[in-house]
Amino acid sequence: MVEGIIAAIVGIIAGVGGKVVYDRQQETKSKNTAEQVIAQAERKASDIVLKAKDEALRIEKERRKELQKTENRLADREESLDKKLDQLDKRGEKLRKQEDEVEELKNEIRDIRTRQQEKLEKIAGLKKKDAADKLMKMTERDIKGDLLNLVAKMQQDVEADAEERAQTILVETMERMASEVTAERTVTAVKLPDDDMKGRIIGKEGRNIQAMQRVTGVDFLVDDTPGMVVLSSFDPIRRQVARLGLEMLMKDGRIHPGRIEEVFAKAEKQIDKETQRAGEDAAREVGVTGIPRDLLKLLGELKFRTSYGQNVLKHSTEMAHMAGMIASEIGADVRTSKIATLLHDMGKAVTHKIEGKHHHIGAELARKAGLSEGICHAIEAHHDDIEATTPEAIVVRICDAISAARPGARNISAENFAERMRDLENVATGFQGIEKAYAISAGREIRVIVTPEKIDDLSAIKLARDIATKIESTMQYPGTIKVNVIRETRAVEFAK
Repeated sequence: MVEGIIAAIVGIIAGVGGKVVYDRQQETKSKNTAEQVIAQAERKASDIVLKAKDEALRIEKERRKELQKTENRLADREESLDKKLDQLDKRGEKLRKQEDEVEELKNEIRDIRTRQQEKLEKIAGLKKKDAADKLMKMTERDIKGDLLNLVAKMQQDVEADAEERAQTILVETMERMASEVTAERTVTAVKLPDDDMKGRIIGKEGRNIQAMQRVTGVDFLVDDTPGMVVLSSFDPIRRQVARLGLEMLMKDGRIHPGRIEEVFAKAEKQIDKETQRAGEDAAREVGVTGIPRDLLKLLGELKFRTSYGQNVLKHSTEMAHMAGMIASEIGADVRTSKIATLLHDMGKAVTHKIEGKHHHIGAELARKAGLSEGICHAIEAHHDDIEATTPEAIVVRICDAISAARPGARNISAENFAERMRDLENVATGFQGIEKAYAISAGREIRVIVTPEKIDDLSAIKLARDIATKIESTMQYPGTIKVNVIRETRAVEFAK
């Protein structure tokens, strides 16, 4: 049994020893394989490194070649520029020499002319200035008559051509300018939806209507016209605020003092926006920019103002279009003419707040806003109390006359027109020494023919001033009226 155990132990030892030998063989084999793989990888890496070095050397050589070419080109260009600079220096030196030679020749010529002039003066016995004066006097004496005739003829031709040209320009301008014949009147009456609304507007013991009048400054007349509320105020902007606020109240249905103040404040803001937008639209329509916003707002307020039925804002935009046409034809400043005509009646928006004539007020507002003096003068001089000293100011006057005097511009009936003409003539004939008086040019001029035996020249001047003063104090009229007093003495005799 002991032998069997020993044999088993020997077998186990032999098996373990064989396993150890086998594992060592496998380990050696794996190590050899790993070494082979590492060696192979090192060889490949070495090949890659060598190839990379070769490629880097090749790229470096090519780069050096390119740099060498660039250096060669720069060297060639520098050499070429040096040659050109040398040529320019040589040419400049040559030109300087030529300039010196030319200057010497000029000096020689001056000396020759001076010597010749001295010889001529010695021979003639006259100085150069004396000879020139004598020659001029002789020439003037010989051709004076011809010059006078020529100047007179040229003046006549220019006057005839100027009048014909002016007529052509004005006619073409009026033909190109299309405008409405009648203008809208300011709305001062609001229609009521039913009779019950009138009582709600008045309110208990008149509280509602009193609140409306207090907030707007407008008189609300509810008993004069059935189904209507008439708004009465000297300020058209207030009337528009009152009209819009009343329409908003009637549409809303809630009418009481607290609501009235809120609605009319909202209406006032809406009218302010509408006037600002109207001014901006007018400037955009006529094609002008750079007008201050404050002036555009005043311009927009003219949308609610009328003059003899003619809407003032439409009148201004119509004038601006015509001013651009006329200014471009006569060579005046188109922008100045357009802005001045567009703003010429701007003062009418504040005449109830500022004392003075509207054209003076408008010019002062334009100056405060920083507009050019040319624009301000054209605004101020569009009536006859200030002389128009620039072409643009004269253009504004012409356009104002055309726009106001065209047929249908102002809402005046034939009967009223004829009556105004008769009143104008009667004012003139009311003075002593007047033979006849005629109202012409649609009432813009009155021609007065006086008896020469009763009225002398100085009296005629005074008479014209007296007639103009009486017209200003007794009549209402748009624009200006020219008083033309004519005194003529005729001596007639017959040869028998």
